[in-house]
Amino acid sequence: MKRTALLNRHLSALIATLGHGDRIVVADAGLPVPPGVPVIDLAVTAGVPRFDQVLQAIRAELVIEGIVWAQEASADLTRDLTAACDGWAADQGRPIARSTLTHEAFKESTASARAFIRTGEVTPYANVILISGVAF
Repeated sequence: MKRTALLNRHLSALIATLGHGDRIVVADAGLPVPPGVPVIDLAVTAGVPRFDQVLQAIRAELVIEGIVWAQEASADLTRDLTAACDGWAADQGRPIARSTLTHEAFKESTASARAFIRTGEVTPYANVILISGVAF
């Protein structure tokens, strides 16, 4: 059995295959998935698992170089994502590029993702694109 925080075999396998610059989407329960993009569906019920819980679990194994979210995200969500990025950057010893797109542009850009990870989150615009970095 693995000793790291991430126990889901599908998420772990996905992260193990990511290269520098690859993108994955961590999404709320309602974000549409573009045709052809694989989905790891973790949603159980509304709010389970929460977006932030899944994001933290992924962060335990993924080197994150950049993050993108929708401009329409609430002030609370934006604050939480900014704080998370600050913490991750401190842990990694390098900055994390941050950008926002309109929700429509965000949805369009998800077509190039390696995978979608669907959470049970029901907070509007609780979606991010994570850009994989390198550990060296």
